[in-house]
Amino acid sequence: MLIQEQLPWTSIDDEHLSVFKAIGVDYVTINPPPSELKDGADRTDFWKEMARRVDSHGMKLDNVGMNCWDEISLALPDRDQKIEAWCTMIRNIGAAGIRTLGYNFKPIGNFRTTATIGRGGARYSTFDYDEFMEDPADVPEKYISEEQLLENLRYFLTRIIPVAEEAGVKLAIHPDDPPIPEPLGGAARILSTLDHFERTFNTVPSEMNAMLFCQGCVREMGEDVPSAIRRIGSQNKIAYVHFRNIRGTPKSFQEVFVDEGDVDMYEAMQTYREVGFEGPFMMDHTPSFPQENTQWAGRAFAVGYIRSMIQAVYR
Repeated sequence: MLIQEQLPWTSIDDEHLSVFKAIGVDYVTINPPPSELKDGADRTDFWKEMARRVDSHGMKLDNVGMNCWDEISLALPDRDQKIEAWCTMIRNIGAAGIRTLGYNFKPIGNFRTTATIGRGGARYSTFDYDEFMEDPADVPEKYISEEQLLENLRYFLTRIIPVAEEAGVKLAIHPDDPPIPEPLGGAARILSTLDHFERTFNTVPSEMNAMLFCQGCVREMGEDVPSAIRRIGSQNKIAYVHFRNIRGTPKSFQEVFVDEGDVDMYEAMQTYREVGFEGPFMMDHTPSFPQENTQWAGRAFAVGYIRSMIQAVYR
């Protein structure tokens, strides 16, 4: 089983890749790619060069992480031009041997409130609905209804899924975070429940239309994680996994270290094996440390923990 980790495209270099190799990473994801992609130019050579650099360290560039652009999610006047730029990117990364593209479809990004101080003084990314509603975000230029956002997603998928099928690139859509199925900041949330994901799969049925199974977000939904793995995994819709943990309830949670949350991570790993999922697993992100020169500590801890779970379950 394989472990995946992410770097910005500007850090696909010997220094960073050597660290990844040393801590046991198998696959690399670029997150985010350069903003110049919006021009729609052919950049096959760029992606092949990125893949070559990763391969030179004995790893594989297997994923690209994207935020869907406002022009597409909000159906702005140049939407079709930007969708064509996505199609070009999908063709380019497929030609470079990159097999998955993770993305989201939310006009407004993630919402968080005051961080919680946790183990050893580490900062835990936190969301508390009551605190959030004391001064709720309001983004008038991104107001959009559920009906319109769903239609915009349908319009997008009908155009990019056929391209992904031709290119051999699996598209993996990420949950809303927090996955609360109500408008936040004025924009609807259409990927906040497992029912929402099954609706998305059925919008354009294809093996290339899959889920980025963010285990933290699934737990934030209030779901039992093993049951959710069986539900989505039985449909062969888990493209890859964000193997992270949280503590709390859907409207009040903290993103904690992988070993101390509410989810039994060993049971989760056993369930992935049960449904036939073979990876990759990635940490996504982890609490930050207050000390200097600790930028790799959380990553190395999470990768080592995931490796131990893989070895305990899959062997």
